[in-house]
Amino acid sequence: MSDAARRDSMQQTVRETRELAAAAGRDDLAAHLDATGRRLSDPDVRVLVVGEFKQGKSKLINALVNAPVCPVDDDVATSVSTAVGYAPEASASVLIRPDDPAGTAQRQPIALEAIADFVSENGNPGNARRIVEAEVLLPREILKGGLRLVDSPGVGGLESFHALETLSALSTAHAVLLVSDASQEYTEPEVQLLRHALRMSPNVAAVLAKTDLYPTWREIEAIDRSHLGDVGPVPIFSVSSDLRLLAAELRDARLNDESGFPALVAHLRRDVLGRAEFIHERAAAHDLASVIDQLRMTLSTELNGILHPEDTPRMVAQLEAAKERAEEFRSRSARWQITLSDGITDLIADMEHDLRDRLRAVQREAEAAIEEGDPGPIWEQFTEWLEQRTVAVISETFVWTEERSRWLAEEVSELFTKDGTRVPTIEVGDIRGVLDPVSAPPGIESGQMGAGEKIYIGVRGSYGGVLMVGLATGLIGLALINPLSLLAGVLVGRRAYREDMSSRLSRRRFEAKNQVRRYIDDVTFQVGKQLKDRLRLVQRTARDHFGALADELHQSVTQALNAARDSATVYTASRDERIAALRAQLDRLDGLSAELPAAPEPTAAVAARSPGDVP
Repeated sequence: MSDAARRDSMQQTVRETRELAAAAGRDDLAAHLDATGRRLSDPDVRVLVVGEFKQGKSKLINALVNAPVCPVDDDVATSVSTAVGYAPEASASVLIRPDDPAGTAQRQPIALEAIADFVSENGNPGNARRIVEAEVLLPREILKGGLRLVDSPGVGGLESFHALETLSALSTAHAVLLVSDASQEYTEPEVQLLRHALRMSPNVAAVLAKTDLYPTWREIEAIDRSHLGDVGPVPIFSVSSDLRLLAAELRDARLNDESGFPALVAHLRRDVLGRAEFIHERAAAHDLASVIDQLRMTLSTELNGILHPEDTPRMVAQLEAAKERAEEFRSRSARWQITLSDGITDLIADMEHDLRDRLRAVQREAEAAIEEGDPGPIWEQFTEWLEQRTVAVISETFVWTEERSRWLAEEVSELFTKDGTRVPTIEVGDIRGVLDPVSAPPGIESGQMGAGEKIYIGVRGSYGGVLMVGLATGLIGLALINPLSLLAGVLVGRRAYREDMSSRLSRRRFEAKNQVRRYIDDVTFQVGKQLKDRLRLVQRTARDHFGALADELHQSVTQALNAARDSATVYTASRDERIAALRAQLDRLDGLSAELPAAPEPTAAVAARSPGDVP
């Protein structure tokens, strides 16, 4: 069976099972299957294209979809993310952040030709238009199946503020493409970004771009492969976007093969879309099996009670015990509830310790740098370095917290049911806006003095020397101002100048250290609060998700118990009719269960990564 036929078959099974659930009065199960159907019909597989500035990210997306959707020029830099997805007709829109922080972002349609005015640094410097994200929809075959290519701003190094935006998006991406041109081997920030991506995204690949411009690209590719061997299992694709676009224009298959894009497209279809479809279909099959089993339990209990009334007391006793277990499962004393609560408490404590430890290391490093020189003349560069180091350690803390929160959700899922259940989507790594309330360290005295101020300090210090020596030499008949008193004034004035400069330097160092401490305190307070809030959100999301499943199970057992009790009151006249109706419904459920399409065999990449995604 083809992939499309398998998806259609599962969608039809979802619809039919939903009809049975609604007919049985189980609106909760029907709503559950509505969500399953939405996930199947719109998988929304996000592929995040990342890299440093001017590496060819935007042109890579243009070449993949064969359309100039992302602005490209030597003097154009992307400042806002652009998502490119599928639609029968081409369109574009932007999501605008409201002035009120509590407000809702508004989507505004725009012309395709005007996209550069909203997403580029030239048209939208510093994101003055408050654009959250731009979206372009195109009728392209490669985008069918839910593939969405996201062009992200250049990170400019892992410690830049743009890197925060990129790391934020990593936690929501199904796959990541790191783009680097063939002019040089991977830089240290690129290797660090790859390491972060492997920890936060299930599917990471590297793209070596602009191979047509650099004859030595094969040597660079070999060096990059050695770097990737130290990072992890990351495939690399060497491509030329210009050759791809030219091949599309000329309809030249040989030129297209030479561009290197067929291998990249195959990776996106097989390892990215194929893996996402595998996970979505496996989750859908689990949801369907769970709903069918719950519906079957009620129907089979009622049928058995009608056919074998002598077994009704035993069935009622068993269902009463099952109901008590289900009620206990819903209570706050349930093991999964305790594990979730204790896990969040421990995670908050560990997160606070990790954040404080990392920021204290930054503070010690900053204070040591201040002691080694004069912070005044280089304060602007120093504060930039301090902000970059702070961003780097915060990013590491958020990545670590994201990993721990996912692990906790999976542990709770394993406790919830031996068969496993779908883990809710929980995002902690989104760090956009975390440092917005934190002000940069204010300026300090530069330590630079004009010639007049230097003369004034020297004269003020030399006055005592001139007076003291002049009075002493006056005893031997010399004037107050004489060569000896002037020499003493110069010596004393020089010493006073040095002491004044040393005192000013000490004050600047003291002030700089205080500014660093206040900045680190502000960052600790703000980031700690953000992380606590998000971990509490993890707790509420997991509690609501698994609590809803527990409620479904409790309602199913209760309904089965009521059916067993009511079966004894079925009149003889309607007994045969009810038996036929119950058997027909059970046969239909058995048919739906048998029609559940077998999950596709995962590729090597899927098999290597998928077990931890959905237990």
